[in-house]
Order: sequence, then structure tokens, then C-alpha cells
Amino acid sequence: MAGKKKNPYAKYAFGGLILALFACISTGLIGTANVMLALKMFTLDVEVTDTLNLTLQISVGVLIIGLAVYAMLSPDTIRRFLTGRQARYGSNSLILTLAFVGIIFAANYIVFNNPKSWDLTEDKSNTLAPETMKILATLPAKVTATAFYTASLDTSGADELLLKFKSNSSGKFDYKFVNPDLDPAAAREAGVTGDGKIVLQMGETKEVASFASETELARTMIRLISPEPRTVYFLQGHGEPGLESGGEFSFSIAKSTLESKNYTAATLNLLTTNSIPDDALAIIIAGPLKPVSYQEVTLLRKYVDAGGALIVLEDPRFFTQFGDAPDPLADYLTTEWGIILNEDIVIDLVNTQNPFQAVSSQYNSHPITQNLTDKYIVILPQARSINITVGDENIVVTPLISTTDQSWGETELVADQSPTFDPATDNPGPLNLSAAGENTVTKGRVVVFGNSLFASDKVFDAYGNGNMFINSVDWAAEQEGLLDLTTRPATQRTFVPPTQGRFLILLIVAIVVIPGLVVFSGVSSWLARRKRG
Repeated sequence: MAGKKKNPYAKYAFGGLILALFACISTGLIGTANVMLALKMFTLDVEVTDTLNLTLQISVGVLIIGLAVYAMLSPDTIRRFLTGRQARYGSNSLILTLAFVGIIFAANYIVFNNPKSWDLTEDKSNTLAPETMKILATLPAKVTATAFYTASLDTSGADELLLKFKSNSSGKFDYKFVNPDLDPAAAREAGVTGDGKIVLQMGETKEVASFASETELARTMIRLISPEPRTVYFLQGHGEPGLESGGEFSFSIAKSTLESKNYTAATLNLLTTNSIPDDALAIIIAGPLKPVSYQEVTLLRKYVDAGGALIVLEDPRFFTQFGDAPDPLADYLTTEWGIILNEDIVIDLVNTQNPFQAVSSQYNSHPITQNLTDKYIVILPQARSINITVGDENIVVTPLISTTDQSWGETELVADQSPTFDPATDNPGPLNLSAAGENTVTKGRVVVFGNSLFASDKVFDAYGNGNMFINSVDWAAEQEGLLDLTTRPATQRTFVPPTQGRFLILLIVAIVVIPGLVVFSGVSSWLARRKRG
């Protein structure tokens, strides 16, 4: 022992370990960030990503250099580590660790390439309905879903739902997400406007689901499998906006969106044809500048009484050319349906930038509003309010959206003067902005808005405007009832507090028994090793 010389550089070897430690921490953090990037948990610019990769390479290099410095300055320590008892124990641990990591990696690889899920909930709340499973089992060809979601909209719920469809489709259903802000060309090619839409494509046929829900996707797949002609008509002849692109007040976006859902959007002039086509699922009267005539209203009444549907978007008289002329269409809605288009214009102080834009803040439960509640507002520029009266017992009318009490219906609007609320003449808020009615006997339906601008090209994509219009067409045309999925009663789960005795037992087990077993095992192991010397 006395003949051995001490290594004068050994005391500097610890610096290499310190350097390697910091490099190891840096490598771990940057490596974790790269893994999260690969999993698309967040995104970074290309320049930042390149910088991360370069930093990772530098960290790995510094780690190797630090270990090499330690090995060169303290070779005896490395030699003892590699040949001693610790090396044998360490090699065994290393082999077991590598085997464990290998098994985990192989299992995850198999599961990732062969996705399968099990629903262990009591009420099977995570299992698709039998009707959906049947649709997936009978798909004639592969269906690809493209979900158009911007960064502002959470994709987790849609991703989970689409994964269920994929997992139960026997390879006939796949999906992907596209950010329309980053890839506007893909959104235009698919005919998608707005956020949260899902395009289903089978071969050359496409259908658009307005939102991510099992029922909506299943109905969309039914339309995809069995396409039927669905025609809606826009009434013309009274100064209504056109359907072709040609100004901010046209309805070209509404038309293209309907066509992306396999509707045929055509025009109809009852003043010249004097008849309603047999294939009309709904007639849309959007923004007439002159009143619809008595003759036309008679035709429309017969059409609705036979089970047809009307969607009326009529602006305040102040912004039309009605003057003092009677309004047979408004009279029909009042007498037959109990839906009154008030002679006012909504002033909404919630919108501080433009009080002439009514902002919806309240939604009533209805198929038209099902994907709007708590998600989007609807803005109606230059709107009139709507009242609902009790009419025929066979008619059910539901107000759809309304303003807050910080609004009123101005009845005496004067040009170039700021409106002020007059309790004697004005209609106080909150105000109804839209209503939907159905005759339970004839099955006729109407949807009424005191505004047409919300569905025009200028604001169609704003907030929930487009969804509101398309949902109204779907409901009026009875396209929302293609499929009724089996509903499952939700299982009520409540926490029952333990009694005082049980609580004491739980406390003893948690604080005394479990820690005591851990201490007992440690002491027993120490005594056994001490006996063995």
C-alpha cells in the first residue's frame, strides 16, 4: 500500500462530474421538450426548433466530455467501479432496467399500431351507441374525417370522439386535424367556413358535420352513405340579396356552405312561377326590401300546411322600402304562428362599439342552438325584436336567442340622432331575436329572425352566425332527425362519508399500519444482512 502513489489529479476529477451533471440535466430537459414537440403538445417556430436540436447536441457532447474528463483524471475509481462488487450489482440492475424498458416500448408500439379501448365505466358512457356501431360496420368504403379546428378551439373532445370511431371501424374510418388559419387552401377546397367543422369524405362524396358529437357524426355518415337530393329555395323578386359573390351583403357563403352539406341552393320567384316545386325542403325569405305579396303568402301558407318549412329573415322596416305598406308575411306569422315581428330596431348597450348590433347572450334549449350554448355568441346587425303570443294548441313556438336587459327596442328611430330609451314607447329588454315554431299536426315548421344581415357574407363567419343559419336550415328541412341514438341514463355517483368508526380505521391504516409495514420491512432486511455479516 505504501508503494502506491497518489494521483495528484484525482481532486480535479470531481469537476468533470459536475460538468456532466449539468449537461445531463440540460439534455433531459431539452430531450423532453423535443418529445413533447413530436407528440404535438405544443408548436414552435422552425428557427426555435433548430436551436433546440443544436442545444441538445451540444449538451450531449458536454456530457460525454465531462465523463471523459473524470475518467482521465481518476482512472483508478473507474477501474474499481467496473471490476468490483458494485459493478456486478449494477450490471444486473442495468439488464433488468433495459428489459423493463424494452417490454414497455414493445407493448406501447403494439398498442399504438393496433388501437383498442375498453370501457370500464358502469353505464358504458364511453361506448358508442349501437346505431353508430352498426353504421361503422356497414361502411361500403373507407371514410376520412378532416376536422378543421383553429388554435383557439380545444380539440381534445373531438380527438377522443374521432378515436372511438376509428377504433370501432375495422380500419374503415380515419381522421386528421387541420388548422384553417395555417392552411386556408384546404378549408376553401373542402368548402368549410367557421371553426369546429368536420368534413367526412368517402371517395369523391363529401358531407360536413357542423360540430363534434356522436349524433352529428352518425347523421353525417348516413347522408354520406345514402345521399339524397336536398333542395332549399331562396325567394327572390322583392330586392333580396343574391346568392352569387358580389358584395358584402350577398348570400354566397351561405350558399356554398349549404352545398358543402350536399344541399342544392336554388332561387324561386313566385311572382312569375306561381307554384312551389315539389322537391322544396324549405323556402328561405332573406332580407326582402319590398313586402311579399298576398298571393305569394297564400302559396306559402298552403306549402307549410302540407308539411313544408319557412325560414324568414326580415329586417326592421326602417332599413327596407316597405314604407307604410302592409306586410302580409308578418301578418301570416302573427295570426298563424303567434310570432310577432315588432316595429322597432334593437339597441344593445352590451356592444359598446356598435349598439346597433344586437348580441345574443341567452339560448333556449332547441336543436337549432344545441352546438351554440356556452360556445359562441350570435350578432345581428340592425335587428328587430320578436314577441311570442299563445296561439293554436297544436303549434309549439320556442324563442331561440335573446339579448340582456341592457337593450331595448327603439320604435322611433331618427336619422343622425343617438337613440335613447323611452319607457313610454320603446320595448324594454331582454328581447327575443329569433323563434322557431312547429305544427304538431301538419308537421309544418317556421324559423323567424328579425334580421338578415347576420347570414350575409359580411358576418357569416363571425362567432356563431354561420352555425345559427345552417342549423336553422337543417331543422326546418328536417335533416336533424336522420338518426336518433340510443340514450343511456347517467349513473348517479355520490360520495357517502364514512361513519366515525370507519373513519378512525382508515386513519389508523393510512398513518400507522402502512408506514409501519414499510419500517418493519426495512428493519427486517437490515437485521438479516447483519446476521450474514
